[in-house]
Formats: sequence, C-alpha cells, structure tokens
Amino acid sequence: MSKHKIKKKGIQSAIRKIFERQPDQKYNSKEISAILQITDKNMRKLVLTILNDLKSESFLNEFQKGYFILNDNFSNQFIGTVDSTSRGAAYIIIPDRDGDIYVSPENTNRAFHGDEVEVEIIRQKKKKTEGRITRIISRKATKFVGTLDVKSKFAFLILDNNKINIDLYIPLEKLKGAVTGQKAIARMTSWPKGVDSPFGEIIEVIGMPGNNDAEMYSILFKNEFEIEFPQEVVQEAEGVGIELDQEEVKRRKDLRDKLTFTIDPFDAKDFDDALSYEVLENGNVEVGVHIADVSQYVQPGTAMDEEALKRGNSVYLEDRVIPMLPEQLSNLACSLRPNEDKFAFSAIFELDDQGKVLNEWFGKTVIHSDYRFAYEDAQEVIEGKSDTLKDVILAMDKIAKTIRKDRMKHGALSIESEEVSFVFDDKGMPNGVVKKVSKDANKLIEEFMLLANKRVALFVGKLPGDKGSNNQFIYRCHDKPSLEKLKTFSVFIEKFDYDLEFENVDNVAQKINGLLEKIKDTPEYGLIQTMAIRSMAKAVYQTSNIGHYGLAFEYYTHFTSPIRRYADLVVHRLLQDKLDNKQKNYGNTLNEISKHISAQERKAIESERESNKFFQAKFLQDKVGNEYEGTVSGLADFGMFVRINENHCEGMITMQSLPNGSYHFDNDKFQIVGRRNDDVFNFGDQVKVKVIGVDMLKKQVDLELIE
Repeated sequence: MSKHKIKKKGIQSAIRKIFERQPDQKYNSKEISAILQITDKNMRKLVLTILNDLKSESFLNEFQKGYFILNDNFSNQFIGTVDSTSRGAAYIIIPDRDGDIYVSPENTNRAFHGDEVEVEIIRQKKKKTEGRITRIISRKATKFVGTLDVKSKFAFLILDNNKINIDLYIPLEKLKGAVTGQKAIARMTSWPKGVDSPFGEIIEVIGMPGNNDAEMYSILFKNEFEIEFPQEVVQEAEGVGIELDQEEVKRRKDLRDKLTFTIDPFDAKDFDDALSYEVLENGNVEVGVHIADVSQYVQPGTAMDEEALKRGNSVYLEDRVIPMLPEQLSNLACSLRPNEDKFAFSAIFELDDQGKVLNEWFGKTVIHSDYRFAYEDAQEVIEGKSDTLKDVILAMDKIAKTIRKDRMKHGALSIESEEVSFVFDDKGMPNGVVKKVSKDANKLIEEFMLLANKRVALFVGKLPGDKGSNNQFIYRCHDKPSLEKLKTFSVFIEKFDYDLEFENVDNVAQKINGLLEKIKDTPEYGLIQTMAIRSMAKAVYQTSNIGHYGLAFEYYTHFTSPIRRYADLVVHRLLQDKLDNKQKNYGNTLNEISKHISAQERKAIESERESNKFFQAKFLQDKVGNEYEGTVSGLADFGMFVRINENHCEGMITMQSLPNGSYHFDNDKFQIVGRRNDDVFNFGDQVKVKVIGVDMLKKQVDLELIE
C-alpha cells in the first residue's frame, strides 16, 4: 500500500472521529484542516476530497455549500450472514438491504461462511460497499469435515469446505486413533488470540478419501444434511402401519374402482403420484391427479414433522438418496405402490378436448393403482407398442401436448436441464455415463403435475373479487430475468454466430424458445441451453406471490411431491384448511418456513453437484493419458473448462498450461486471448484434450490442450 493511501486512510479516520464527537457541529474543510493542524496546500485539498467521499457514503450531510454535518440517519453497522469466497474474502448478506457488503480477507476477523456477524462499513463507492467484521454474533458451524495430516507433534484437519480458508489444529492426544490421510469430523474447541489456526478434536473417523461412503458422508455433512434419522423419528415411523384405517376410509371419497396407474423412473421406490382416467358421458374426460397423502401420517408438531422441516427435501446424490422421511413412510406407507389401497390427496379435473378445465374437485381419497409403468415402458406405448392401456396413454399424451402447446403460446420457457448420471457396477464404481432425455412420457406426467400445482395455487391463493393473493400460503415463485444477465447470454451466443437482442423481458421466452428449436440438432444445443438456464432467476418458495415466469403462470405452488419436499406437505395442510373453511393466521411462520426450505433446496443442489464432480473424477481416474474431443464449457481468469464429448465429464485447462506463450481472460468479450491474434478461445470451441491428472481430494480433473 502506498504512503499516500496510508495517509488518506489515517486522515479519514481522524475526520470521522471529529464529527462523531460533535454530532451537532458543522465544519468546512478549512476548519477541519485547522483542527488537524494541516497546513500543506495539497493535504488541504485531500481533506476536501475526504469530506465529499464521506458525503457520498451518507456519513455526512452537506449542511450548506462547503459545510458538513454528521448525518443523523447514518448507520455504518449492520448485522448479516457471511457468504465466503474460496479466496478468503466474504460478502455480508443483510436482510432488507439492497446490495451485499464486501469484506476483504484481512477484515473477516476469523468469521466463517454462514456465521451471523456485525459488520462496519469502512468505504462506499457507487457500485461497491466495503466493510470489516467487528463481531461474530453466532457461529453457523463448530464441527467440520476434512482430511487429516498428522505430524510428529501435532496434526491438522484440512477442511473440505473451500469457503473456509483455515485448517484445524489437532493435538495428538485429541486424534481419537485417526491417522494421516483419513477423512474425519472434528469439533472446534478454542481459538486463542495470536494463533493462526483454531484448536479442535476429532469426534468421528469416516473413512479414506476416494471411498464412496466417506465422500458422500463428507458432502452431506458439509452441507448440513443428516444421514441417520433421530431415534424418536424412527420410532414414530415404525408405529405407522401399512394397513389402512377403515374408519378413515369411510370419511374419504372412494376411487378404488377408477382406472389408476403410475409412471415413474424404472428404479423408483417412492411413488408420489398416480393418474386416473375416465371418459364421461358428455364426451369430456376426467383426469385425476392423486398424490400420496403424507399429511395423514405426519402431523404438525411430531418428531417426524420437525425432522422433515429441518431437512426440507430429499437429497439425490449420484449413488444414493437421503430421504426427507423415513423409509417406512417414503417407500411403504405413503408410497402409491401398485395393487395396494392407499390414502391420497386428489385433484380431479373435467377437461375438454383442448385440455381446458371445466370443473375441478380437491379432497382426500382412497385409491388403488392398477398398473405401474416405467417412463421407458410408457414411451414405447406412445411410440406404437401394444398395451392394455394403450388407448388411455395415447389419449392422455394428446391432452398433455395440447396443454403444453398452450403454455408455450402464453410465454412459458421451453428449457430442459441437461442431466447426466453414472451407471455403477456391483462394487459402486462408475463404469458408464447416461444422458437423461425428457421424452413424451416424461412430459405427459410433467404437464398433469403442473396442472395440479397451478390449480391448487389458484384455488387457495387467489382471493375472491380480484383482491390479490392470499399471503397465508406458500407459492413457488420465479422472478423475471435481469436484462444484465440476458445481455451476457446474448454475448455468449454470439460466439456461435447466433444473434438475439433483448430490449425488455416481455418477449424473452419467445426468442429463447425460437433459438432452442432452431439449434436442437446442433452440438452446441446443450451448452446454450445450460447458459440460458443460468441467465434466469432462481425459483424460490415465498408467501408473497409474484407468479412463475418460466412457466408463465400467475399462480403456482408445489403440491405433487410431499414424500420428498416439505413445501408440498405444508400446501396439503393449507389446502385442507381451505376445504374445511378454517381461517388460520400463521403469522410469520409460513414466511420463515419458505426461507428455510428455499435455503435447503440450494444446499441439496450443491450436494448433488459435488457428488457428480466426485464421480466424474472417479470415472476418469484410470483414464489418465487418454485423449478426447471436447467442448469449451467455461472461461475464467485462471483457465478454461472443457466438457468431454464422449462421456460429458468436465475438466480444467489452466491458463499457464496453454501453449504458445501468455494468455489473459478478456472479460468484455468473454474470451481467452493469447499474444498472437489468432490465439483465441471461445465458449463452444471444439478442442482436443488429454487427461493429465485426477485429484480425488479436490474432485478435480486436469486436462491439457493437444495442438
């Protein structure tokens, strides 16, 4: 840091103190200079510059031209949550404040990612507010997972979480038998002043790096998901019988004689939803969307309910599922398994041949699923294979396509995330990659689930007489995209010689849908679709309804998956309150639930991504030296990411390893540019690469470019 910067910082601090000691006194630059005994002409100019800076920060008001006074309304201290970066800096997220506060690594004051802290603003510019953490109010975590490095007199736990830039110092007597290289969980016990690393003790050894169980446990622990259910929850679940309560059956609409079936993944065990179909005498059709009635078994205030809320959702890792509910419920009692009577919460619609809802009914039912289809089975029927339910499947497919076409016409986005999963051998090793493709059978189920979610949201959420939305409800909301992100997307697709201009958000869906339809058979389709998704806002749960932009729905919620999402369970309860004409005031409870389950959803997505990265690395571990064709899928100031075309795994080529001299990342053009004009790398470029290394600890694949 230059002497000038040090001097300015000191003078600014002194000026702040003058105004804080005399909050009712006004001063001009000459008076401040006199108090500070500054006589140098250039230094007096610096004083005036600092006064104007403090005015820009709202620390001072200009009382009259040239005179400044402390701003009564100014507060430079806030309470917020730490969102750390991998480089040691942090952003402090302040509720109800526009913009985060940036904190440099030297000003984090030992705070960790997720901690609640007090932060003081130290400087403010037009687009950036910078602060320092002055106090840690509460620690988000005191237990950490990592890999042990044992020395002769002490040990360190090198943390898995790259957002926490410290190691945990472990005295040898606190190792609990753990040895170098093992993955373990440790508790932080103290952090003495003047010591770089906090002290800790090992509380559990979870295995060796590279072991599937150890790595998945580590990912889940880091993201604060429990693997085992508390004993109290297990006991409650075991008390739930599979046989239906016959008194409860009498209180429900009996639909066991309706033709009912499920369509799910071939390996599914928890069947959330079933469909029924009937042609009515008037020529219309009746479609029933029947959802597992979890609310019958999981009552508010029980241990099962509290644990389900805590988890928020099931977590789907590459090789396992961490369920929201114990298996006794998720796979047995609640699951709409074929050839079994089950309790359901049903949404039944009378539809015309255009898929328009003419009548609807919501309520508790008892159903009996007659058939179970895997998506692949149903798809074969749609494509012409003979089956007992062929006419039914084809009729429902036709209705679903009509409803989908209408959604697109009203501005829905036709974007499908690209999903790739691994095939495992008997020992849990990934030995193949499968790209999931959404076909007509998937879209059939999707459209009827969307219909049920939308109609439930309208039924409970829309107040009569167009008086707005019911804020005692949980909506699934998706905000409009920002023009800034859309402009970034425009720059991105220019690399593929496509041109889209976004003047406003009104016709975004139409333009993106048109582009994706045009390029669906090109190699860059998947990459452009992924970037289109990234340019959109993230969907969240909230009690204030703003609609769902991506689906083009004014009202939308989640009703159809209560086995794996807590939001749906709450919506079932709120729907039943509406049907029973119960007027309940939940106060801020639903808002707090919405925030929590939205956060849990984000953590589940992060866990799933980390799981995928681990198995990518494991899949390529024995392929070091292999050469592949690949697509540039990401650019940064430290290098570029390449997705291998053959197996969809992604690796990194560092900037330093690029051939023919030095390179830099051009942020404006989204390119990596070399000293020679023709040395340019863009998104989507086809390149040839060699796998040169796999780091299982970092879940990282290293590639080099082959010229």
